[in-house]
Amino acid sequence: VQLQASGGGLVQPGGSLRLSCAASGSTSRIGAMGWYRQAPGKQRELVGIINSGGSTNYADSTKGRFTVSRDNAKNTAYLQMNSLKPEDTAVYYCYARRVLKEYWGQGTLVTVSS
Repeated sequence: VQLQASGGGLVQPGGSLRLSCAASGSTSRIGAMGWYRQAPGKQRELVGIINSGGSTNYADSTKGRFTVSRDNAKNTAYLQMNSLKPEDTAVYYCYARRVLKEYWGQGTLVTVSS
């Protein structure tokens, strides 16, 4: 499974941004898809994740502001980020789990700054 993330960039505090993660290769039986992030000097942390049935799980820091969704026909997951804060600045990594293996995309940088 290969994951291609896109959509990062610079946004002002309070703004919105949408990330996309397209899966290719052996995409059958992909279970969970979602996003993690890593800020400078910090560990990688969960942002939000969605399973094949549509159930979602979010970090407390993103709950209510971020929404993870997926289009199974396109093998693509999305992260809609609203009310962005400077502390959301990080490299965001696309994630997928297929059977017992985990896959990571290249990171995409999100910078929240005025």
